[in-house]
Order: sequence, then C-alpha cells, then structure tokens
Amino acid sequence: MFKKILIANRGEIACRVIKTAKRMGILTVAVYSEADRDALHVTLADEAVLLGPAPSRESYLVADKIIAACLATGAEAVHPGYGFLSENQDFARRVEEAGVVFIGPKHHSIAAMGDKIASKKLAQAAQVSTIPGWNEAIETPERAVEIARDIGYPVMIKASAGGGGKGLRVAFNDPSAFEGFSSCRNEARNSFGDDRVFIEKYVEEPRHIEIQVLGDAHGHVVFLHERECSIQRRHQKVIEEAPSPFISDATRQAMGAQAVQLAQAVNYQSAGTVEFVVGKDQRFYFLEMNTRLQVEHPVTESITGIDLVEQMIRVAAGEPLGFEQQDIPRQGWAMECRINAEDPFRGFLPSTGRLVRYLPPPQTLEAAHPVPSRTDEAGRVVVGGGVRVDTGVYEGGEIPMFYDSMIAKLIVHGRDRGDAIARMREALNGFVIRGVSSNIPFQAALLAHPKFVAGDFNTGFIAEHYAHGFRAEDVPHEDPDFLVALAAAAYRRYRERAAGISGQLEGHQLAMAEHFVVVIRGERGLHQHVPVHLVPGPATTVKVGDKSYALASDWQFGGIRASGRCNGRDFTAQVERHGLWLRVEHNGLRIEAQVMSARAAELLRVMPFKAPPDLSKFLLSPMPGLLADIVVQPGQKVAAGERLAVIEAMKMENILTATQDGTIGELLATKGESLAVDQPILSFA
Repeated sequence: MFKKILIANRGEIACRVIKTAKRMGILTVAVYSEADRDALHVTLADEAVLLGPAPSRESYLVADKIIAACLATGAEAVHPGYGFLSENQDFARRVEEAGVVFIGPKHHSIAAMGDKIASKKLAQAAQVSTIPGWNEAIETPERAVEIARDIGYPVMIKASAGGGGKGLRVAFNDPSAFEGFSSCRNEARNSFGDDRVFIEKYVEEPRHIEIQVLGDAHGHVVFLHERECSIQRRHQKVIEEAPSPFISDATRQAMGAQAVQLAQAVNYQSAGTVEFVVGKDQRFYFLEMNTRLQVEHPVTESITGIDLVEQMIRVAAGEPLGFEQQDIPRQGWAMECRINAEDPFRGFLPSTGRLVRYLPPPQTLEAAHPVPSRTDEAGRVVVGGGVRVDTGVYEGGEIPMFYDSMIAKLIVHGRDRGDAIARMREALNGFVIRGVSSNIPFQAALLAHPKFVAGDFNTGFIAEHYAHGFRAEDVPHEDPDFLVALAAAAYRRYRERAAGISGQLEGHQLAMAEHFVVVIRGERGLHQHVPVHLVPGPATTVKVGDKSYALASDWQFGGIRASGRCNGRDFTAQVERHGLWLRVEHNGLRIEAQVMSARAAELLRVMPFKAPPDLSKFLLSPMPGLLADIVVQPGQKVAAGERLAVIEAMKMENILTATQDGTIGELLATKGESLAVDQPILSFA
C-alpha cells in the first residue's frame, strides 16, 4: 500500500479523497492555486504545493507542475479526482512514465473510453446498444447542419472531450444546429483544449441512468447498481439518487451486464461509470463512459457500503477486488443534492464571494461507512437514516469565480424513497448559507413537486416545469401560515427578553400583549397583513385564522437554525433578524416579516413607497465575473437580441444581449475587468 499520495484537484473532491486516505493511514499532498491558498483541502492535507496563478490553465491543468510536485514530495501515486486532468490520457501516461502510480484506469483505457467518438465505436464492436449518429469529428457548422438533417431533428451536438454539461447543445432546427456547433466547439476548446464535435440522435423523454463499475488488474469487473441522474438543468445534474425509481430489475441486470462487458473490452482497472439514455419503453442506449470518479458517487456508496475512493486506491496498488458481483448489497435509498453558489431567482447566475455563514446540517454518515441500522416501534431492524455532507468550503472562506459553483454535496440515506425525500427536505431546511446565494430553494421545490415525488420524470423535467425560470411563487408549501406562526413566536421571544430587563420605570414596564399583526413584505410596498393571537404557556401557541400552532424551539437570539416541535411534529427551519424584519425560511419558502401592533400595522399601510432608481438605460452585470468581451462601440445602433458583452464566471460563458432596439451611449467597463453584480457595463443613449 502507498505511504503517500498526491491529490491533483481542489474543492470537495480533494477533501473527500483526503478523508479516505487518512482513514487508510496514507499521507496526503494537496496542490493549490493562488486563489486556493486558504482553501479547506490545503488545510486538511499533510503537505501542500503551490501550482501557480488562479486560472486553471496556469495551475490545475499544468501536468508538468503536478508531476514535479509528486517527485518533490515523494508521493508514490496521484489521485486526479474529477474534472481537470482526470480523463486526460497523456497525463495518466506521463505520470506512469515518471514512476508515479495513476489512481485511475490505465491511459489506454482512458484513450479508448474517454473519447466519446472512439468509445461509441468500441461499444458497437462490443455489442453494446448505441444511439444512431455521426461518430466522426465534424469540421464546419454547415456540415453539422447537413448531418443533423440526415439523422433527423432533434439532435444532440456534443464535444468529444466534453463533460459536466459543457460542450453540449440540443438542436431542433437548422439555425440551432449551426449556432450549437459553434458554441460547443468554442466551449470545448476553452475548457478541454480539444474542439472535436460529433452529433447523435436525441432520444425524447429520456432518462439518464448510469452504472457504476469497478475493475482490478486481475481481470475482475463488477457493477455496483445504478444511479438515476435525470433531474438536470442545462445538462448539469441537480439531484441524483440510487437506485432508480424507474427501471425494472431485468433492465438493471441487462444494463449492468453491458457495462461490465464494455469495461472488460478495454481491460478497465479502477472505478468508472457507464452512462445510458433510457427511453420510456426501458430500451437503453450507451451514451458515454466516464473514466473517473463521478460527482454523484456518494449515493452508490450509501446503498452498498463500499468506499469507491478506497477501492480505487487498492486497485491502483495492485490489490484484487475483495468481493464478487453477488456480494454487493443494495440497501435502502440514497439521494444527493448539489448545493451550488448560484441565484435560482436570477436565472441561476453564479454567485461568488465570501461565505459569511456556513452551517451544514448535523452529519451522521461519512464516506461509505456502512449505513446505520435502528430498531423501529415493532422491534424490527431497519437499515437507513443518515445525512452526509461532502464539501471543500468553510465559514469565512471564499467562493472564487475561477472554478465551478459547487459549495457542497448533501447526501441522505433512507429506508425507502419516501423516507429519503423527507430526510433531504429536512436537511435542506437546516443548511445555513449566507454571503452568497445558493440553489437550496430550488432543490426544496423540486423535492416537493408531485411528479418528482411520484418518480414520474425525465431529463426534460426542469425545462418543462420551469420553462420561464424559477420564481418565488414556484415554491410549493403545504402550510405557509406555519412561517407566519414561527415569525410571531420568534418576536415573542424578543418581547419576553425585553420584559425581563431590570430597572424598568415602575408603572411603565413593558407589557406582554397577545394580539399582533404579522406584516409580510411584498413588492412595491404591497405588504400582506396577517392578524395573529399569541397564547402564553409552556410552549408558545400562535393562532393564525382558524389554525393553531403550539411551538417549542431551540432557536437562540443571533442564531439562524431553529429546530423543535410544532403540534407534536419535528421541524427544522431558519429564523434570522435583519433590523426590524424577521426572515423565516422553511421547505424552500422564504418570507420577510415584521410583527407589530394593529395600530402600527394600520399606520404602515399609509407610509409612502420609495421606488428604486430607474436603471433601464444601463446594461448591468447580472453576476460577479470577468468581462471577457464587449462587442459594441459608443454610437452603435443595436437590435433586440444582438450580442453586447460576454462575461465569464465559474467556467461558463454568459452572453449578454440587447432586450430592445437602441443606441449605445457610453462604455462604463473595459474588457478584462472583474465585475461585481449589478455593476454598469454600458449605457444606452
């Protein structure tokens, strides 16, 4: 076994690998860019080596620097994580040539399966089901349109070296095929240094289901069941689960057998994932093979109790797999939500900055430790029940704009799918993130959607149900009055504290009233007024209309997370004071409320509303990022939809266009400038 390994990555996956290595007694070396000098993975590792400047092309993507770090520190092996150089066959080969072990598949396997065009040909030769398409690299957008017509729309345009939703477009007509080809090629060149693009038939109403495989150097290959990854936004996975609520056991076995067959065809030695697209008739087609660890690997670990990182390390050290196919369990149900630094209410634009508060829910699971069992009321042993958080951040740390937007992965395990959904909703309620926006409200809304709960969805689920973006009114809540009651109960705590202050003038002590109005902030000063009645007692009872809420909570002044019981049922919510306003969040719904007397609420109704300044004459940056290009000049006339500027943030290119016809006034920012959110870029005349 290795004594020291280097992790050629950053963020949560670097921290994840370090945890397993420490448990195995292996020393770890972290690498970092200047932007990650204070990152968590640097703190957790036994040693750390600076690679270079913040951009990944000058640090995490420079193979020479990583190999030099291995040799300088005496690391015997390197784990690439996912992304960056994890599927780069040249890097894997050069690592081996330098006398360092690559913790992953051999470079020839990466070459065969990491290239989507080559892997599809190999899959066909291995008699694996494949999708109709054009498997040669396409040179021009005009040729892409011709091929798309021959295959028949809709088609999927994909970068051969793509991944993570980058370098991928779906085209439904000639113009979108032309534009999609150019965009894919540019994104692939910038992200992967490989601009080859191919086209295949797009399967409508598809499910995205992947099979986890493990192979060793002794000819053994097994599959560890499937993951359901159909909940995607712009081809980026949002929620993953294992097993799938859709496929039958016969389909599962057939897909697993084909995945193993494909891995054996290239002598695959490590953890890998064979991805399939599955139609509603359960016919499945090979999509691609990821020759690395997947972001969503924890859900497989949770239902099998197998640490995939440990298995990768053991296989790389030459050990055979310690189990056969029939030995792999499938216990309970696991789900993972990707918690990203993005604002779902502003088109999911990236949100960078400092984590002012970061408080994940209490954890009861760690990487691939067997899931806990407990005894139910009937005395039966029940397997399941746990929360795990994989992260690379900490309170006070920065979310830089140079890398991806992931803050953490929230993983839960339950006895069945319904139990896993309930546990995930509760865990999201207790996840406190401040300083940057997060997609937690969107995740909460997805988990409550009736079709998701029923398991009735495909990869077009988010595009179909949130076609116009995500709005506050899209957050379903079974009882919005609960948030009103929680605000009133928190306000009463403040009043009780004020009433208990000593030295109050006799005859003028603070009196505890029972009747209040909860004023819920609305747009343009149109607030909602909700009368409440607070009944004193051991637990605060709040009456809202004809409903009554008996609340007991552990919420403390200055805190945010509030856990307790309401009408005999457990709950977790967030309550936070901002001046006179209380912000209350539960199950994705957020309200901002003031609690006041009826007279004060009456006076508030007649207060004038101060309208915000008119900024319609400016193009504002919708996110923090780098102004990569500004393509107009002062005095230039532009038409609605015309390209104005390009902003780069978190490895994604965001194009800003004119919303209406107009004339450019003044340029207020310059190319290469770092922009803050809502910073003016240009004005219109």
